[in-house]
Amino acid sequence: MNRRPFHRASEAERREDLIRATLDCIAETGLQGATVRQIAARAGVTGGLIRHYFTSKNQMVEAAYIETIASMNGAVIAAADPATGDARTRLRKFIVANVSPPVTDPRTLSLWAAFISHVRVDPGFADIHRQNYLSFLKALEDLIEEVLNDSGRPTPRAECHEYAIAINGLIDGLWLEGTLAGDLFDDTALPKIALRSVEALLGGISLGKDNNES
Repeated sequence: MNRRPFHRASEAERREDLIRATLDCIAETGLQGATVRQIAARAGVTGGLIRHYFTSKNQMVEAAYIETIASMNGAVIAAADPATGDARTRLRKFIVANVSPPVTDPRTLSLWAAFISHVRVDPGFADIHRQNYLSFLKALEDLIEEVLNDSGRPTPRAECHEYAIAINGLIDGLWLEGTLAGDLFDDTALPKIALRSVEALLGGISLGKDNNES
C-alpha cells in the first residue's frame, strides 16, 4: 500500500489554511455567522491553535480581507507589468482583467459585500480599504498618464487623477454587472463595453485589441 509522504505544515502554510477556512465560512454564512468555532472546525484544528496565529477573530477576518483583495488584484497587477507590452496594451489588459473571471466571480462578490459592509464601522478595515484603493488608483493613473504622453497629449497629473477616478467608477459598475448578472453576457461583452467606454473617456484614444477580439 502506498502511503502519502508525511508533510509537516510550516507556520506560513498553517496560517494560510486558517485564512482559507475563514473565507469559506464568511462566503457561506457572512461575517457574523463565521465564528471561531466554525472556522476551527472547517480547518480541522482547535480554537487554541487559531489563537496561536491570530490574537482575535477580527485580526483573522482582516487577514482574510487582505487575502481577498490580493486575489482580486493579482491578475490586474500582472496585466500592468511593463513586460506585458506598451502603455496602451497594458491599460487594455488592466481594464479587461477587472471585468473578466476570476475577478468577476459570485463568491468573490459575496466576500467583498461582507467585508465592505464592515469598512464603515471598523477602522482597521477602513485603513485596509483606503490603502488598497489608493494603490489601485495610482496604478491606473500611471497607466493613463503614460498612454496620454505616448499619444502626444501630455496631461497634468491632476487631470490623470480625475480620469482614473472616472474609469475606476466605470470598472466597479461593470464588475457588479458581471458578477450579479454574468449569465446575461458572453465572455467578450463586458470587456468590449469597458474598453470602448475608456477610449471615449480618454478622447477617442484607441487601446487596440488582442488577436482574439473581434
